[in-house]
Amino acid sequence: MNTPRKLPNILDLYPEETRDAAALLKKAVPLMMRHNIPPNPVHYALWYTYSKGLEPELNRRLDKAVADFDSFPVETAAKLFREFIIHGELAEARAGQQQVIELVDDIESNVSCSITGSSNYQISLEHGLAALQEPVIDDLPGVLTELQESTQLMQEQQTKFLYRLNSAQEEIKILRSQLERAHVAATLDNLTQVFNRNAFSRLLEQALQAGHEGLALVMLDIDHFKQFNDQYGHPLGDRVLQHVGQLLRESLPPRAIAARYGGEEFCIILRDCPDTTNAHAFAEQLRLKIQALRIKVRRTDEVLNSITASFGFALAAPDDDLESLLTRADDALYKAKREGRNQVNPILVQAALQA
Repeated sequence: MNTPRKLPNILDLYPEETRDAAALLKKAVPLMMRHNIPPNPVHYALWYTYSKGLEPELNRRLDKAVADFDSFPVETAAKLFREFIIHGELAEARAGQQQVIELVDDIESNVSCSITGSSNYQISLEHGLAALQEPVIDDLPGVLTELQESTQLMQEQQTKFLYRLNSAQEEIKILRSQLERAHVAATLDNLTQVFNRNAFSRLLEQALQAGHEGLALVMLDIDHFKQFNDQYGHPLGDRVLQHVGQLLRESLPPRAIAARYGGEEFCIILRDCPDTTNAHAFAEQLRLKIQALRIKVRRTDEVLNSITASFGFALAAPDDDLESLLTRADDALYKAKREGRNQVNPILVQAALQA
């Protein structure tokens, strides 16, 4: 029997090292700007893949779309994203759905057989009871034999049915586990195990829709990360990102959400954060924990103590949407970097809120 070809996971589509990925983004972003394509995760994925040049049909259809329309149609972007970026995930989802359909159909068939068997057994019992209530029973052994046979048949049917139900339980557990793994793969960053950018965008939009009160966005960027990678190599850089991801997961207050926004940049959505003091205190504690990280270079046994991060944050205002809140937090972050790095900068945020 031929083993079915496994479709590539979406995480396998972008295996480049950070330097290669940055080079591809430098090609993709100008293309998007040239055609006035809004920067969102779907468009980034399409034009990043376009820049890789490994999907000629996608490139042809993107070229046609920007040539035929004044603006890049949303429905075209969604269609191409489904066909070329997440086609493997969609196929796996359809296969999983078909498995569930077949499982439920099989259980339904077994339930129907069990119901029919129970009905026949009920009729057999009624006939036997009626015969036993006659004043004179001509064939008592025959009545008892019929009852014995129908009881044995019912017992066998129920044994088979219970066995199938137990098997179905195991199959459902496996399908649920597969679904949970697929969900994790679609929402978590594979390296740092915090949420990925797509999931973060959805979660921040949901948080803003629920109300801006007590909502804050913290952004952090690991300082001099490019130079760090150039000096020590990308594997050690990945270890730094993993340690920062672990710190975030361990340091989050209740209902907070952490995500890797891109490269060496992370975001934290804080809830129940009434003022800048709370957001600043959280960011400052996290800054000190990152500064306290000690990473060992395995080939030399050198222990690095120079890892720091810059922070900016913004409290959500009543008229904020995802883009405006991100922009204010990002502006604060880059002011912290311009002013020397390894610091939390709320000044620009406070000014923006007072304006």
